[in-house]
Amino acid sequence: MKRLQAFKFELQPNGEQVRSMRRFAGNVRKVWNLALDKQQKNHDAGEKFSNAFGMNNWLPAWKAEYSYLTESPSQTLQQVTGDLARAYKNFFEKRAAFPRFKKKGQSDSFRFPQGFKIDQVNSRIFLPKLGWIRYRNSREILGVAKNITVSANGGKWFVSIQTEREVEQPMHPAARIVGIDVGIARFATLSDGSYIEPLNIFRKHQQRLARYQRAMSRKTKFSSNWKKAKARVQKIHTRIANARRDFLHKTTTTISKNHAIVCIEDLQVRNMSKSAAGSSDSPGRNVKAKSGLNKSILDQGWFEFRRQLEYKQVWLGGDVLAVPARNTSRTCPACGHVSADNRQTQAKFACVDCGYENNADMVGAINVLERGHRLLACGELAQSGRSVKQEPAEVTQEVAQCHA
Repeated sequence: MKRLQAFKFELQPNGEQVRSMRRFAGNVRKVWNLALDKQQKNHDAGEKFSNAFGMNNWLPAWKAEYSYLTESPSQTLQQVTGDLARAYKNFFEKRAAFPRFKKKGQSDSFRFPQGFKIDQVNSRIFLPKLGWIRYRNSREILGVAKNITVSANGGKWFVSIQTEREVEQPMHPAARIVGIDVGIARFATLSDGSYIEPLNIFRKHQQRLARYQRAMSRKTKFSSNWKKAKARVQKIHTRIANARRDFLHKTTTTISKNHAIVCIEDLQVRNMSKSAAGSSDSPGRNVKAKSGLNKSILDQGWFEFRRQLEYKQVWLGGDVLAVPARNTSRTCPACGHVSADNRQTQAKFACVDCGYENNADMVGAINVLERGHRLLACGELAQSGRSVKQEPAEVTQEVAQCHA
């Protein structure tokens, strides 16, 4: 089987190379905004959507109008049109929001599909119009490099090398199945009785971050002191993101290595973390409490947790089953009674019908595992690593019919 894998390293460019990379990223951002603006104008005029090849035909005119675009390698600008076409496709298929205009300093990057060279022995990489650049060689690059993306984050530049290689069909080393219930008080509760404490890294840095943000707001925008204050804020955000990513990678790696099948709830994190502020005409209720809950949900990184589990299980030869999340913490695993009164507090579960008691998160994990077993028995209800499409009530009815 083919395995696509990215290897990311920190670059160590000189001053001239940094200035060139900033120009390249700025030109890529300019082409994105120009193409997005023209697509919207064409749509308003009743014209059809232009694909990547059609948008590439606009580049010569833009280069003639904005001469600084010629400073960038042509292939980096051509990659933008493909990215925009993919963004539109994701929007049309309801996998993402509508493409937005890009701002300076946000997701500055550019990609080379060819023309690069990698010298792992001497820890350097050659990029068109940039020359040889040294990088922090922390691990061996496996496979054939297909493309290279250069990006800026937290005042540093990084290179991500996407590779492709053939590997044998994996056979998972474990033979166990586990259900996982994610939460706030406990990051993840496993059906085998163990649980993982949350990192809550944003909460740990929240006060200092707010203090630095207030200091930045008092500075004159784009002044030297404002840029220094902004760099301090960016440093904290980078530290939070790195700590969360490290925690999630270690957690998902441990779970994946020890379980052949992982059952998780099919949570819609975007909907769960929506603001409750409402509008001026219909203001929301309990806005402050919901805002705090949203921060806690986003601080856990549930979506990234699931994403990492899915691809790591594929690499190891395992599976991830996403089951309906409805009433997992309100259903008694002993008698099957479903009631909101079963969950007396955030942590305590006590069935009002049979008297069964346990931790509420543990009950949720047991029920997730049970639904995973049912979905395995009725394989038409779910596909490995993908969400169940039926409504919860429909799934419950079909599972009952399957086991009747």
